Amino acid sequence: MEQFNEYHLNPKQFPFLNILRENWHAIRDEFISFRQNASGEEVQFVFDVMAPKSKTIKTKGKSKYSAFGVLFQGMFIEQYIQMHHIRYPQYELQNVPEKALELKKRYFPALTEAIDKTNAIDDVLRNVYFGTFLPRLDVKLHVNYNPHMNRGYLGLIVPEGDIAMKICHDTLYWHEGEFMVLDHSYPHCPHNYTDDERTVLVVDFFKTDRPRDEVRQFEQELVRQRMQENPYSLGVFGKNDQAKTEDFIEYGLSHQLEWDKALGA
Repeated sequence: MEQFNEYHLNPKQFPFLNILRENWHAIRDEFISFRQNASGEEVQFVFDVMAPKSKTIKTKGKSKYSAFGVLFQGMFIEQYIQMHHIRYPQYELQNVPEKALELKKRYFPALTEAIDKTNAIDDVLRNVYFGTFLPRLDVKLHVNYNPHMNRGYLGLIVPEGDIAMKICHDTLYWHEGEFMVLDHSYPHCPHNYTDDERTVLVVDFFKTDRPRDEVRQFEQELVRQRMQENPYSLGVFGKNDQAKTEDFIEYGLSHQLEWDKALGA
């Protein structure tokens, strides 16, 4: 039987995740269809505009983490771009929010509908995006400083092999069609030591044991800070995602500190 604790949470505590989980086949098929059928121009636009970018979280070697999504800080991507007046110089001749809306409607209708149905009940979902680990990915220990949220990972494409999340002293594994839910403000470092890609749907949601007004206010202040640091983070990542030196030592990963030196950090 799976063991849960303060950072590895039982998905059954969060029944609002059921709508997404019940539609995981359709959501996975939309992701695959986008990868197979979108034009090169569309793919480039999605990764330029609909992908949250981090300047803090690092990977070892050349393998990277790939992400793009449709919901950020409780707003669909086109609304978020408009709200924060994000500028994309390479697309200055295009209506960027309109193009993002068009692609969302064309490629991700089932995902959009599942989000709408969930948030119509409680407006609890904050970020929803696809996260892909490329083969041989090794991510350095870090935190995601979001003490107002938990993060769910819905397995979409999970090949067999050593693909895991190390968080504190636990090693956890994704499974297709199931949620892994973490308090990702704890230090963690995922990896994919296989030759295949792994894709999950990342779902950030408000902590349900905290007053809603309190977490909303915290979110607003955090997002304001992050958008000032880097508007292309879409409010998901920030400078405060760095793990502390003592975290590396406590979790037996002090060797990773050498990565900083090698990467010039």
